Amino acid sequence: MKALEQDIRKELDSLQDAGTYKRFNVLSSPQGPVVEMAGRGEVIVLSSNNYLGLAAHPAVIEAGIEGLRTYGAGTASVRFICGTFAPHLELERELAELSETEAALSYVSCWNANEAAIPTLADAQTVIVSDELNHASIIDAVRLSKPERKLVYKHSDMGELRDALGSCEKGQRKLILTDGVFSMEGDLAKLPDILELAREHDAIVLVDDSHGVGVVGETGRGVVEHFGVLGQVDVLTGTLGKALGGAAGGYVASTEEVCDLLQQRSRPQLFSNALPPTVACSALAAVRVLRAEPERVARLHENTRWFRAALREAGFDPLPGEAAIIPIIVGETARAIELSQKLLERGVFVTGFGYPVVPEGTARIRVQMSAALEPVHLERALEVFVEVGRESGLLT
Repeated sequence: MKALEQDIRKELDSLQDAGTYKRFNVLSSPQGPVVEMAGRGEVIVLSSNNYLGLAAHPAVIEAGIEGLRTYGAGTASVRFICGTFAPHLELERELAELSETEAALSYVSCWNANEAAIPTLADAQTVIVSDELNHASIIDAVRLSKPERKLVYKHSDMGELRDALGSCEKGQRKLILTDGVFSMEGDLAKLPDILELAREHDAIVLVDDSHGVGVVGETGRGVVEHFGVLGQVDVLTGTLGKALGGAAGGYVASTEEVCDLLQQRSRPQLFSNALPPTVACSALAAVRVLRAEPERVARLHENTRWFRAALREAGFDPLPGEAAIIPIIVGETARAIELSQKLLERGVFVTGFGYPVVPEGTARIRVQMSAALEPVHLERALEVFVEVGRESGLLT
């Protein structure tokens, strides 16, 4: 054990020496546009997945409290034994309606949902074809799978995807995997093109729309609504931990048969406790707020357009995109972390990301918008960005 501790210490020291060691900020208030941070006081949050401001919405909180009173703190069981509660079924019906699918099935996270769906759908004759910038949960789910082959195509390169599908033998199951919104780039999957290729090659399409549901599309139903293909994607996975309340949980939305198979065969469903009923209750309330108040999505879109345009006018060069993610490439990981610290010192909480989350040399500051941000928050954040940008040499 002592040798292991010494090896770990060397690794941790190397992270600190390189300026890439992650330090965790502690919040002492609910998630929102402004939070109370230990040692720093109030800070404006531009790094949260709380896209619609529902994490502290009164109806969402009250639903969770009532669920806690009615159903208790946890399920104390997997779903098929004695862990299925009424709010699970209500939530799944609502998610299926939102996704325009026949059924939906909840999990304790979207990570679990991906690790349930992908290995279960990939039999020994399957060829998995995955975008190179897919989320780590998809990558790990592919590693857990045992298909005949695993192919990776360059990010959003439809030519490479076509070639990969064309290399498959007749009759093989072909499973295309893609994020809906790529979390580090802020761009959208070329979903109409992917669906067209899938039809040509009789392939199955699975889309993880964790950063899309509640964010893109006129009413926040995700990339499928944005591209006008609701009901046309074979399997959707998503999270309840971002726009849909920000608590926890994930889901698969698909046909009755797919969801039934996942209940029968997927390991995260069979060997892990079900989503706590209190979380299911608060997530259900969040979905209902989303569907009843589409103006939240419109406000999120407006905030995103305004801040992206304001950054460009100030001289920054954010990556183009249609989601609520606005990345600014700064180069090296240490520099991204340093810039995020300078922003935080001035009261703006934005996270810097570097290797291994993104490739070497493409470290970035990732801004995330929220419908809860008011003009005063955005204007102050822009002022701080300009100050730090000039001091650090990003702006001249």
